[in-house]
Amino acid sequence: MSNLSYRQFCPVAMAAEVLCNRWTLLLVRELMLGSSRFNDLRRGVPRMSSALLAKRLKELQACGIVARAAPARAAETHAYHLTAAGQELRPIVEAVGVWGQRWVTTEATLRHLDANLLMWDIRRNVRPEPAPAARTTIEFIFGDRAPPHRNYWLVIEPEHEPDLCTVDPGFDVDLYVSTDLRTLTEVWLGYSSWQRAMDSGALRLTGAHEHEAELRAWLPGSPFAAVTKQVGGCIEPGR
Repeated sequence: MSNLSYRQFCPVAMAAEVLCNRWTLLLVRELMLGSSRFNDLRRGVPRMSSALLAKRLKELQACGIVARAAPARAAETHAYHLTAAGQELRPIVEAVGVWGQRWVTTEATLRHLDANLLMWDIRRNVRPEPAPAARTTIEFIFGDRAPPHRNYWLVIEPEHEPDLCTVDPGFDVDLYVSTDLRTLTEVWLGYSSWQRAMDSGALRLTGAHEHEAELRAWLPGSPFAAVTKQVGGCIEPGR
């Protein structure tokens, strides 16, 4: 995939030529997490240009890691899926994430705050169990952000995939989450907890108690939140 070859027969070198181009592993991550349409993939890699995303998808198809399926209906777009070779990357990508959570410093991680990416990650990892009897709308308000990165609406309906809106969907809000972006990112990554953030006043829930309990049960945190951070010898990217 790269124009610059390591010129080594070593399998590590050969795999690196395929996987170590910028954005490639993150694109594989998005496909692993269930994104299959071009626009959903864009939401998972919001700083990647559409042109580069299209190029990387073509490269991954050429390598046999990704397959593109024609739309079932005229109104739909093509869907992208990992092949058997792509699925075999799952434990590798997960291991890279565990390593990053354990060894990269907390401050280095929190220098890269991104409201869109955080809320998209929350949306795809929300686990509404037990499912609500009726539609539940949760509005997240980042007091330290200006529009359009200030308000997000997470809509959870029975027998539907959770939906994330950046424009007011017009539904009655059942629960308001008022906080700042750093605090919610810390909670999501397991650096803090819901209770600690609430006790400090950095995060406030407004709504019925049953909806507060549902939120905390539905959002257990990032898949890497349970990984223990190493206190000493942590790594700063780029150093």
